[in-house]
Amino acid sequence: MKNPVLYLLLFCSMLMYAQETEPLVLKFEEYLGYVKKYHPVARQAELNINIGEANLMKARGGFDPKLEVDYDRKKFKGSEYYDLLNATFKIPTWYGVEFKGGFEQNDGIFLNPQNFVPEDGLFNAGISVSVARGLWINERMATLKKAKFFREQTKADRDLLVNDILYDASLAYFNWLKAYNEKEIYDNFLNNAEIRFEGIKKSVLARDKAAIDTVEAKITVDNRKLSLEQSKVKLVKASLELSNFLWLEGDVPIELQPNVIPDNNLGEIIDITLEIQGNPLSDFTIENHPKLKSLEYKIEGLEVDRRLKANKLLPKIDLEYNFLTETPDIANSFAAQEYKGGVTFRFPLFLRKERGDLKLAKFKVQDAEFERKTTEVNIQNKINAIYAELESFETQNALIDDIVRDYNTLLAAEERKFSFGESSLFLINSRERSLINAQLKGVEVQNKFFTAKAKLFNSLALNPMNL
Repeated sequence: MKNPVLYLLLFCSMLMYAQETEPLVLKFEEYLGYVKKYHPVARQAELNINIGEANLMKARGGFDPKLEVDYDRKKFKGSEYYDLLNATFKIPTWYGVEFKGGFEQNDGIFLNPQNFVPEDGLFNAGISVSVARGLWINERMATLKKAKFFREQTKADRDLLVNDILYDASLAYFNWLKAYNEKEIYDNFLNNAEIRFEGIKKSVLARDKAAIDTVEAKITVDNRKLSLEQSKVKLVKASLELSNFLWLEGDVPIELQPNVIPDNNLGEIIDITLEIQGNPLSDFTIENHPKLKSLEYKIEGLEVDRRLKANKLLPKIDLEYNFLTETPDIANSFAAQEYKGGVTFRFPLFLRKERGDLKLAKFKVQDAEFERKTTEVNIQNKINAIYAELESFETQNALIDDIVRDYNTLLAAEERKFSFGESSLFLINSRERSLINAQLKGVEVQNKFFTAKAKLFNSLALNPMNL
C-alpha cells in the first residue's frame, strides 16, 4: 500500500496503543485500498476470473488432437486366437469435420474375415464430416462459444462483487465517522458544562448566584455525561463493524485500535476515491453498466444453446472416407479405389425431445431478455433519483451550516448577557441544546450526503482502478 508505516501501526496485533497515544488518521482511500486488496470477497471476485479462464481452457480441449490405441489379444491352450492392434490419430476442426490417420495390424488363427490385413499392417488416412446436424454448430463449438461468453461475464460479475464490497465498506466508514463526530460533539459540550458548573459554584460561594443554579448546572453536566457514554458505545459498535472489512494478507481478520480515528476532511476525496468525480448524468452511458454487460453475455450464451437445440432438429448424417495403403511413405500409394468408407443416418420420427429442448431454450432466452430490460429501467431510474438526492443534500448541507452558525451566535450572545446578570442558566442551556441538536443534525445530513455518493458509486457499479 501507499503507507507501509501506517500499515504496521494500524494492523499489527502485537502493538497495543493506549488511549493517550497520538491519534492516527485512517484515510478513506487507504482504508478502501486495504479492503479491495485483502478482503476475502474481493479476492473471491478475482477467483471468478480464474474460473472463467479455466472453463475456456476446458472448452478448447474439445479441439485437441487425440491419439487412440486399441489392443486386444487372446491366447488359449497354446493357440493364438487373435492379436488385434488399431491405432488412430484424430484432429477435430471447428466445423463438423475431423481428419484422422491410423494403423491396423491383426494376426491370429480365428480372426474375423473383415479384420484380415497385410502382414506388415495397413495404414489409413481420411476424413469424417457431419453434413446435416453438427455441421454449422455442434457440442464442441457451442461449449467453446459459451465458455468465451462466460469468461467475459465473470469479468463483469467481478466488477459487481468488488463494487458491492467497497460500497458496504464505505457505508461502514461513514457510520464510523458519524459516531466519532457525535462523540466529539458531546465531549466538547460536556467540557463547556463542567466549566460553567465550576463557575456557578464560585458565584454561589461569592453570593452572586442562587444556590439552586448549581443544581441545574449539575443536571446539565450529568446529562452531557450520559449522552457522551451513549455516544461512546455507539462509536465502539461502529468501529467493530468497520473492523469486519479489515483483513491482512493470509486471510487474517484484524480489529481497529482505539487510537485510530476517521478522516474528518473527506470533501472531494470521496469523489476521487470512488471515481465518481466529473460524472454528470448527461455523460452516463447505461450500455456500459457491468450488470447489463453480464446479462448480455448470459443472453449470448443462451442464444448459442438455442441454436444448438435448433440444429438437433436436423437428421444426423455422418460421412466417412479413408484411403488405405501398405506403403504410406510413397505419396501416390493412396489410390481412390483402395478405401474404407461409410454413412451413418439417424433421425427420430417425432422429435418430441428435440422440440421440447428447443422450446425450453427459447423460453430461457426470453426470460433473460425480460430481466435485462427490467434491470436497465431500474438502474436508470435509480441513478436519476440519486443525482436528484445529491443536489438536495448539497442544499441541505448549506442550510444546516447557516443554522449552526446562527445558533452559535445566539449562544454566545446569551452567555454574554448571563455574564452581565441579564440572562439565566435555563436560557443558556436551552440555547446550547438547540446548538447541539443542530450540530447533530449537521452530522446526520453529512452522513446521508456521503451515503448518497456511495449509492451513486454502487448504482454505477464502478470498480476503482486507483485503489
